Amino acid sequence: MNGDLLIALSLLAVCVLCFVINKPRMDFVALFALLALPLTGVVKFQDALKGFSDQSIILIALMFIIGESLERTGVSSKVGVWIVKMAGDNPKKLMVFLMLAVGIIGSVMSSTGIVALFIPVAVNICHKVKMSSSKIMMPLAIAGGVSGMMTLVATPPNMIASSALEKEGFAALNFFDFTPIGLTILIVSIVYMFFARRFLKGGNFADEEVAGFNYDDCVERYELSKKVAILKVPPASNVCGKKIKDLDTRKNFGANIICIERRRGINRELLSPYAEMELRPNDVLLVDFAKSREELFENLVARMSEQCKLEEQTDTKDYFNNFDHEHGFVEVLIPHTSQLVGSTLAEKDFRGTYGMSVVGIIHSGKAYTENLGFRKLEVGDSMLLSGPWSVVRNLDKHKRDMVLLTLPEESKNAVAAPGRAPMALLSVLIMVGLMISGVVPNALAALIGAVLLILSRCIDMDGVYRCINWSTLLLIVGMYPFATAIQEAGGIDLAVETATNIVGNASPYVWMAAIGILVMITGLFISNTVVAIILAPVAVEIAAKLQVSPVPFAMMVAIICSASFITPVSTPVNTLVMGPGGYKFFDFVKLGLPLALIVCAISVFLIPFFFPF
Repeated sequence: MNGDLLIALSLLAVCVLCFVINKPRMDFVALFALLALPLTGVVKFQDALKGFSDQSIILIALMFIIGESLERTGVSSKVGVWIVKMAGDNPKKLMVFLMLAVGIIGSVMSSTGIVALFIPVAVNICHKVKMSSSKIMMPLAIAGGVSGMMTLVATPPNMIASSALEKEGFAALNFFDFTPIGLTILIVSIVYMFFARRFLKGGNFADEEVAGFNYDDCVERYELSKKVAILKVPPASNVCGKKIKDLDTRKNFGANIICIERRRGINRELLSPYAEMELRPNDVLLVDFAKSREELFENLVARMSEQCKLEEQTDTKDYFNNFDHEHGFVEVLIPHTSQLVGSTLAEKDFRGTYGMSVVGIIHSGKAYTENLGFRKLEVGDSMLLSGPWSVVRNLDKHKRDMVLLTLPEESKNAVAAPGRAPMALLSVLIMVGLMISGVVPNALAALIGAVLLILSRCIDMDGVYRCINWSTLLLIVGMYPFATAIQEAGGIDLAVETATNIVGNASPYVWMAAIGILVMITGLFISNTVVAIILAPVAVEIAAKLQVSPVPFAMMVAIICSASFITPVSTPVNTLVMGPGGYKFFDFVKLGLPLALIVCAISVFLIPFFFPF
């Protein structure tokens, strides 16, 4: 072993030790490596900086923007609503739909991000169906890991493996090369968790956490169980072109239009009504009626529908939950400094002044739901307001008139760019289409997708800078020079020679299994991204020595990097679910180790089927 290789391996060992003890933070360790390697003369300074210009780094940064845009436009939230609707109260269906959703959506956005997004959704559903969240958090984490096996851009190790092939003169991997393997493993994982979840006991953490204020509490506390109707304005309606103030819905029907759903091209927007707003054909009115008694409510809905020629929509049961990513509840208190004291909502033009509708009032512990506009407000009254989250965020400017009491749990689902989900999906589809066609490089296709998202206002430039995980990028860039240093110092040749002495003249299948086990063991201690940087070149070199295609070997490294199920510190996804699931360290070993071995076995035989030696 020469001096340069000894120095490179010593520095790598120091970095790995820091990763294991988690001190100092990983991005600082990577920065240290970026400094130490050129100073010791192991690599030239210009070679140490090559990671900054690597296509995979640019692609990873752009995928942060793509994923953030899907979250900001509510695409992920809408999937959550769909899961609730499809799964109902069935825990097994819930697990299947959640794993499918996380696995598929995670193929185009950060697995950590998608799992973090779905944790509150899953916890709230578990609360509703009276199921321990320990039964669903582990499947969620596993699906997050498997999502990294679905496409080229799903996780950094995939792009690093592709880059390792390119550096040796082979063709880069395509967008969907991973998909057949990933889909198969996702299905196997769902079946595995279907039976293995019975061994998950967990703790009571999540059950305590979800006991907060949510939409169901709003409905119960303010007695809103039968007050809301959804009415569509057909083209033949006599209210088309009329201003809201001319309808006088409060006087004629005891009704208050909370918001209006309106389509603009392919976009759908939820608008806050105002007096001068004109109603248009196909508008959907979300209407709150003052009469809460069922027979009066139904009569009023029927009378308004008949006189205004409106069509009542039947699916109103989960009205607020269906729009919680754009429109929400907030509970406020009337302080003694409020100008509302002694006045009615109608006198103060509450909606025109504050941009929100009052759907319930509690006075001296009693809920009032009828004739709210004409009830005099008193100090200590609490009101339930309904309106867009953008307006809720600005309530602080009115703190003399009302004090924010509680925000429901669903406020976490609020999106920053409502109504732009179709544009976000279209931009992603264009990006994927360009990647599949091969007309432009993958990084350029992702750049086109990101620019389209910015132009369509799915994300702004400030959001772009905030959403990129710079510490992850620095980690990858800082560790990249190790691969160059070890290769130039003969370390890869030495590793291949050592492995050959151990494995001998075995078949490529045995070699793939050995690589898979090595990746699995190494990934117990350090980031799977770092594992891919170090071992992907080794796998490619082993294939060259065996005189077989390096593609199956590079893909094996990438796939097993994503199979980080064995410990809670193997990947941030596992760490995220540990608290909400109430898990202990051994819970991950108990369920994760068998599944990781199953994934390794499947990969050994499935990858060469699609990419022969």
